Amino acid sequence: MSGSPRRGRAGLVALEATMIVAALLYVYPIFLMFMNSLKPFGEVVSDVIALPKAATLQNYADVVKRMSYFQLFLNNVVITTIGVTGIVALSSLAAYILDRRRTRYAKFAYLAIIAPMLIPFQTFMITLLKVMTVSHLAGSTWGLGIQYWGFGVPMAVFIYFNFMNTIPRELDESAIIDGASTFRCFRSIIFPMLKTITTTVVVLDVMWIWNDFLLPLLMVNGRPETKTLVLSAYTFVGQFNTQWHYAMTAMVLTVLPSILIFIALQRNIVQGVVAGAIKG
Repeated sequence: MSGSPRRGRAGLVALEATMIVAALLYVYPIFLMFMNSLKPFGEVVSDVIALPKAATLQNYADVVKRMSYFQLFLNNVVITTIGVTGIVALSSLAAYILDRRRTRYAKFAYLAIIAPMLIPFQTFMITLLKVMTVSHLAGSTWGLGIQYWGFGVPMAVFIYFNFMNTIPRELDESAIIDGASTFRCFRSIIFPMLKTITTTVVVLDVMWIWNDFLLPLLMVNGRPETKTLVLSAYTFVGQFNTQWHYAMTAMVLTVLPSILIFIALQRNIVQGVVAGAIKG
């Protein structure tokens, strides 16, 4: 009996040590990227893992100017805002209707909505580009933001639907008896109860859309003024000559906003995941 608590404590220590090592393995490349963004080109190519001899912020000043950083930052904000807003609005309302309409048609619609999660983007990206070009949605930040609705809604509906089962139907019935419409019931009663799940969906989609590369490469890479930060950062990587100090700096400036959002809202993400796991 006396050895059991010790074995449990030793197992917990071993688990924590393993998690720390795993975390360091993930964090180390990010640390290298940030550290090399403070070096001149010569130091980066001579020893990429060495600390900078004299840290400098000149790379950041050069990259901000060469990337037109603030213009591209605004592009990212517009694309991400349009994409996330549409995903949250459409998926939450769709999950609510699908959950409250328990018919065979609703089940079929639910399966049809979440099925695209299983289809790789690469299998239809050329067709998508052609359709978006004909629809005049290619080549603009607004059009790109709208396209993310189709890619983000399936997963968001899946998350919302699993949590929607835990909300009593009596709330809807009471609101309808009081004269509320279906949409008013959803907007005023149901949606505020989805705060934790909505925060989880928002943060996951912000990190995905903000750092996405392939879809912007297809849709908005034609003009410099419509590019995203990730696309512009890639311009420092060439076939024969790569400006590694600028590339590292550009990537830091690109991913830093999404990392800060994740750190600020990580508690809400955990709450949303736990709520869905326990109540679902």
